[in-house]
Amino acid sequence: MRCSHQGIAIKTIVLGVSAWILGALPAASHPHVFVEARSELVFDKEARLVSIRHVWRFDPAFTAFAVQGLDANGDGVLTHDELQPLAKVNVESLKEYDFFTYLSVARKDQKFVDPSEYWLDFSDGRLTLFYTLPLAKPVAVAGKKTILEVYDPSYFVDFSMTKQDPFVLSDAPAGCGLSTHFAGKPDPALAAELAQIPADVRDLPSQFMTETSTWSNEAILNCP
Repeated sequence: MRCSHQGIAIKTIVLGVSAWILGALPAASHPHVFVEARSELVFDKEARLVSIRHVWRFDPAFTAFAVQGLDANGDGVLTHDELQPLAKVNVESLKEYDFFTYLSVARKDQKFVDPSEYWLDFSDGRLTLFYTLPLAKPVAVAGKKTILEVYDPSYFVDFSMTKQDPFVLSDAPAGCGLSTHFAGKPDPALAAELAQIPADVRDLPSQFMTETSTWSNEAILNCP
């Protein structure tokens, strides 16, 4: 599990939306942003793991604030071109928080490089971010315990994986399989305490981090 990064402000979180959104959101309660996620582990022709493809769908309330003023031509439709500047800020902002993506192979943490393929889609009142997160170096995983985690230890963002195919394999070698473990949720007493933390508090108190840093969504990869 990881617990290295801190609670985060809206202007640098996920969509990189400017600071005025902070004042528009509710003044308190963690989490502040809800994301429905799906992750794909991508292999190359040499049976090495090379990237993680993410699909993150944001909650309607956050989307409503994020898209204000983005309809450049006023036609009521948000195109990929109109959303692309926001998508760019999106992935640039995520870098500071390790893209909320953690990968270990044989207990060795893997590094990622900046995404070069990314875009946003707006439909049914919600924004969805699509992006590919390449590994710094392709890694052979045969016979090595490989764990992918998607979550925010500060619990500023609540990641829930999709019910259908939350983690999938792309071009994986024959015999590879996945087992999964999904993030827990706070009990009512803890939820009430988290709800009192203002949106502009960047550092989640340590007594909460001890708990929230265990709320990861995990895919455990086993390749013979």
